[in-house]
Amino acid sequence: MSPAGGHPRLLLVGGTGGLAGRAVAAVFRPKWTIRSVHRHPVDSEAGAGFEWVAGDAATIANWAPLLRDVDAVVNLAWYRQARGRRFRALSEGLVRLVRSSEDSGVRRWVQLSVPPAPPSLESGLPYLRWKRAVDDALIGSRLSYSVVRASMLFGARDKLLTVMLRTMARYHRFPMFGDGEYHLSPIAASDVARILLREVELERSHVVDAGGPTRWRYCDLTDAMFRALARPPRYVRFSPTGAVRLARLLESLGSSRLYAYEVEWLMSDLLGSEPYAGLEPPLNEVDPFLRQEAGLLRRPSRPNPAP
Repeated sequence: MSPAGGHPRLLLVGGTGGLAGRAVAAVFRPKWTIRSVHRHPVDSEAGAGFEWVAGDAATIANWAPLLRDVDAVVNLAWYRQARGRRFRALSEGLVRLVRSSEDSGVRRWVQLSVPPAPPSLESGLPYLRWKRAVDDALIGSRLSYSVVRASMLFGARDKLLTVMLRTMARYHRFPMFGDGEYHLSPIAASDVARILLREVELERSHVVDAGGPTRWRYCDLTDAMFRALARPPRYVRFSPTGAVRLARLLESLGSSRLYAYEVEWLMSDLLGSEPYAGLEPPLNEVDPFLRQEAGLLRRPSRPNPAP
């Protein structure tokens, strides 16, 4: 258990180098001592309150030493895209962690997961099939747990909204997949971190959806992004089939901006999760973030100084 008078100890899997991890570092650090397990050091884990352990969750065979004196586990580790065997190896490593946590006196386990997807993706896509194996292992364990199914995260250097804004700013047009009538509930990465902090301190076991405060039609959200850039909305329209084909073409050319499964998931209308309830202060709207990021893109670059 925690040292007398000290902060409780958290095992954080996946580190703080990514969008969610950076936010988790900022929110958890004042209240928790964090043992962070991932492969490469990051600046956000320097200083007091952090212990970096070099390791790959997919290959750690014995988690028991890393769970010593740990009060809670938060897992952020997952790949956005990888070969099926990598997803499987990571899933199996995390399931080993769940099993070891049962025997190590861990009080609470929180898994950052994703919303439901179409059945064809749930069963056929390694990203989801092996992610659900971890969710299911935790739900079937003896642990007190939360599975937090977060919707589309946004924040500085994210992989979606900032990329979309840069594309609009550069080309003054944007692809529209299908009719754009499907929904999204963007949620700030900082809010997801606050949700994880709240969930790790709860007692009840549950699966909870975590959408942002507003459920947007996709076409309304992209219109708002053009407005933030002070440009009229202009679209290159693709049928649903054409949109998936475009994403597959980009994948084949080595692009990581958009994957075909993400397009299918987006158009399924399953990403408009209800707002997470009970967080104070309230969830952040996406509009101020869009205006801030668009302002950075509209700012003229400084001329090179004269020689």
